[in-house]
Amino acid sequence: MKITTLARTLLPFGAALALVACAEEEETTYEADTEDLSGGELQVADPAAEGVEVDLPETPMTNASQEEIEAAAEEDEAAE
Repeated sequence: MKITTLARTLLPFGAALALVACAEEEETTYEADTEDLSGGELQVADPAAEGVEVDLPETPMTNASQEEIEAAAEEDEAAE
């Protein structure tokens, strides 16, 4: 079985294309406009990046009543 000239040309090209497709993308680095005096690592974020939308609950937060606290304690004791 003979390999044609076209196959000899396309085989290395296809292999190179596959390697390029698998290459890792370079990580974006950001420079902070401040000096780190703590010796730690500064966390820098892209201000133009779009974040994830979060739906906050609209239920008002209230303290538990004494009866609710006692009922929860009784349930915990019964579960043990």
